Amino acid sequence: MFVKLCGLRTESDVTVAIETGADAVGFVLTSSPRQIDVDLAARLVAEVPADVLTVAVVRGITAAEAGEMALKTGVRALQLHGDYPRESFDELAELPFGLVRATALGPETDVRTGAFGEELLLIDSPVAGSGEQWDITRLAENPPTGKWMLAGGLSPETVAGAISVARPWGVDVSSGIESSRGVKDHGRMREFVLAARGQGL
Repeated sequence: MFVKLCGLRTESDVTVAIETGADAVGFVLTSSPRQIDVDLAARLVAEVPADVLTVAVVRGITAAEAGEMALKTGVRALQLHGDYPRESFDELAELPFGLVRATALGPETDVRTGAFGEELLLIDSPVAGSGEQWDITRLAENPPTGKWMLAGGLSPETVAGAISVARPWGVDVSSGIESSRGVKDHGRMREFVLAARGQGL
């Protein structure tokens, strides 16, 4: 099970994520309780080994701005979160990082990984980053294909059950591994990775 720990903000967050065996780490560069600036993100990205995917997460800015920020941080992937059109992904296609399309599930959502040229697809809660659980049984009506991650309301306590229902390729978590909004709980980070891989709780 591919595991992404998102919204990391400190060197110790990154160290623990790597120690737990996370496959990917995410850094939020736009308005959020988890937002960090480009310079800090670049320093944290530099500490991550090559076998762990580094992801810049943005929403509410243009594709051009997002691409510029991602280049400055040195990440290996850029996650466009929200209602970005296919044109935004086309605009970024030639840049030297992969693309992640993150969206909520709606009646018109294209749930085929790669439909917009992205390498990874993330299906999230309608209120991203809130920790709110959503009705993942809706995925059965329109099951995603390819390398897709489930997000939204996941925690060490709920991730195993969510995986058994949704059968994702990977999982993504942010608020579910926090002690308070925007502050990572290193114990819960470890517990989440174990639980996602069937070794916890």
